[in-house]
Amino acid sequence: MKEKRLIFVTSPPACGKTRLSKKLATELKHIVYLDKDTLIPLSKQIFKVAGEPYNRSSPFFEKEIRDVEYDVIMDLAFEAIKYEDLVMVNAPFTKEIRDDAYIAALRAKLQEYGAKLSVVWIVTDPEVCHQRMIDRGSDRDTWKLAHWEEYLSTVNFTIPENLIDPEDEFSLLLYYNSTDEMAAESFQKLMKAFEEE
Repeated sequence: MKEKRLIFVTSPPACGKTRLSKKLATELKHIVYLDKDTLIPLSKQIFKVAGEPYNRSSPFFEKEIRDVEYDVIMDLAFEAIKYEDLVMVNAPFTKEIRDDAYIAALRAKLQEYGAKLSVVWIVTDPEVCHQRMIDRGSDRDTWKLAHWEEYLSTVNFTIPENLIDPEDEFSLLLYYNSTDEMAAESFQKLMKAFEEE
């Protein structure tokens, strides 16, 4: 890719975003890597100051913290795209990725920076995600694991085909991650796409 790119690596939680993002960031050149989870310590402090229990699935989080985290990580991304060819953001983008108006506005803003949007969507079986969530033992997953079926009913694992731009072959890239073999094959395809000139 010769043009500047903002790359979203996204999927529901525990599909493998961080592992893939870090591997891509290590292999690709001229890239800035941003992980929304870096903001979690700040969010925890907001919970603490507000006297709220730490629950990233709570109404308090959704109302007071969630969108601010996304605003901050996107501000950082746009600052970085001024200076580097590739900027990668690792985050679920749960609402944003299926919001056509949000994506259209984002693409329009990127044009001002001479950049385009590429979304890497991680395709993973929900039960594989469940096991990975158990294995990683993170406090951010406590509520999800305790209410798995309820949580699962709120998560959309389908491929966000609304992101496909017929004029940009790199607008939506898929990474299959239910097995190590699928992941290895998908990674090679991603590298070929991002390194193509």
